[in-house]
Amino acid sequence: MIKHVVMWKVSGDTPEARRATREKVKQQFKGLRSLIPGLLALEVGLDVSGVDYACDVVLYTEFESPQALAAYAEHPEHLRVRRELEGLRVARYQVDYVPGEVSNHA
Repeated sequence: MIKHVVMWKVSGDTPEARRATREKVKQQFKGLRSLIPGLLALEVGLDVSGVDYACDVVLYTEFESPQALAAYAEHPEHLRVRRELEGLRVARYQVDYVPGEVSNHA
């Protein structure tokens, strides 16, 4: 298994615009749940802390293998979501990791 976590800060000139953008991101990714082979879990969370250094949206996914994650990156439905959300983020952060693996690079 491999876990894929992505966090975004989204655009919007007003709190209302940012809320709408956050919700759009959430709905678009939730729509992928049953469409991606090898996708074991998908959760989308919206920040509730309100601190200025927090990201707005987090996507947490689990894939059965690194190959399934690689296939997801090129899947037509994932690419469609990326196109629909283009220009809505101001920053993006990503971590992919294998649970339980210990790195010697710490």
